[in-house]
Amino acid sequence: MVELIVTLVIGCLIGWLAGKIFSGSGNGLILNIIIGLVGSWVGNFTFNKLLPNGTIWHFVGCVLGAILVLWIVSLIKGKK
Repeated sequence: MVELIVTLVIGCLIGWLAGKIFSGSGNGLILNIIIGLVGSWVGNFTFNKLLPNGTIWHFVGCVLGAILVLWIVSLIKGKK
């Protein structure tokens, strides 16, 4: 149960940070959690071999993945 809560909090943080970097505004708590979790998975899968090992680089890869997911969501919504 604690792992789920930590995952949701970190996913929300990553989604919020990616929203600030990409568009300058948040997308709401639920969408930030979804974008953060999906983006973390995408970033982990995509950037695992490209970035060096370490917690900071893992976090950077997750944020980059969340930004990628945000970009795809914005294309679908037609914002940018």
